Amino acid sequence: LYYMVIISWCLNYFFLSFSLGWGDDPDSYFFKTFLEVSSGPSEIGDVKFPILAGLVVIWFINWAILYRGVQRGVELANKIFMPLLFALTAILVLWSLTLDGAMTGIKAYLTPDFSKISKPQVWIDAYSQIFFTLSLGFGIMIAYASYLPSKTNITKNALLTAFINSGFSIFAGFAVFSVLGFMAVSQGKDISEVVSQSIGLAFVAYPKAVSLMPGGNLFGAIFFLCLVVAGISSSISIIEAFTAAMVDKFAVRREIFITVICLIGFLGSIMFTTQAGLFWLDIVDHFLTHYGLIVVGIAECVLVGWFFKLNVVREHLNKISSIKLGLWWDILIKYFVPLVLVITLIWDLSKELKEPYGGYSWASLISIGVDWILLTLIAAFAIASRPWKTGHRETGGRSGG
Repeated sequence: LYYMVIISWCLNYFFLSFSLGWGDDPDSYFFKTFLEVSSGPSEIGDVKFPILAGLVVIWFINWAILYRGVQRGVELANKIFMPLLFALTAILVLWSLTLDGAMTGIKAYLTPDFSKISKPQVWIDAYSQIFFTLSLGFGIMIAYASYLPSKTNITKNALLTAFINSGFSIFAGFAVFSVLGFMAVSQGKDISEVVSQSIGLAFVAYPKAVSLMPGGNLFGAIFFLCLVVAGISSSISIIEAFTAAMVDKFAVRREIFITVICLIGFLGSIMFTTQAGLFWLDIVDHFLTHYGLIVVGIAECVLVGWFFKLNVVREHLNKISSIKLGLWWDILIKYFVPLVLVITLIWDLSKELKEPYGGYSWASLISIGVDWILLTLIAAFAIASRPWKTGHRETGGRSGG
């Protein structure tokens, strides 16, 4: 729900880029004018109309694509969006490398700081990032895999997906740090002084840099269009994963379900368009990425590793795949991965029990973050406990197997 609102921000900023509508102070514009942030999560405030309008557009695009089905909708959209995203990103990278100070940013980007490796927070942020970018714990990979032919080279496809995803992220990073280097040189500052995290990077630091560079309005438009395309591609996947599971299990009509779920999703997203929306978004995102996805990841490892015949699964994968899995794969699934996730999860939780996340009150964190996860888990278990109304459970899925 909140993810759609972030895409709406990007869509608004895409149009603002042409006139550099954020003015001379992008920081003040974003927080005080565009979001008009309230004093805290309990002060809801008004709905911001430009964000709501963008939200309507984003949800409509998702509905229109998903309503057309897998082949005429999702597959066609990905065939358009993925090349477009690669092309736009390549333009940004090449353009940013020509800026004064670009090499300063690249040097900072490629120079490792090994002192940070021993810090647990670095690993927590790393696995949260990779879980999100690879869609681990969402069910997306499971849903998309169900559309593949039964003899698909699974291990090869899995490795290609992981390497291409990480490779693209590294490639896009050149554009980000080249611009930060340009900004640092233009303002006579060290690059560490201009680096922002998360939302501040996209909606404050980048607009500042765009305002400084020649042809910045076009650069900004391409950058935010990139974010819109990437966001819609991801949101389609998230909705499709849930839709595929529900259609398979309950034999509901896809068109009706897509319409209903998009309407419900839109209504639920409105909360994040209010003046308190940034606080709600921050809390929900933190709990879902730091706890929700990790708990799902641990559960998947335990279920597959201990309740399935893992050696049989591995033998099946090796029969149809060119890259063979050894006993090491069993060890990773059963022991190593869940152990690492549990340790980091406990460390993160213990840290936040001592000092609540983001300086928020416990009441806000529990009512917004914890309750959100609990409701999601309750809904998931309730759906899972319902009997199947299709034959996919017995036949092995769409591919027939």
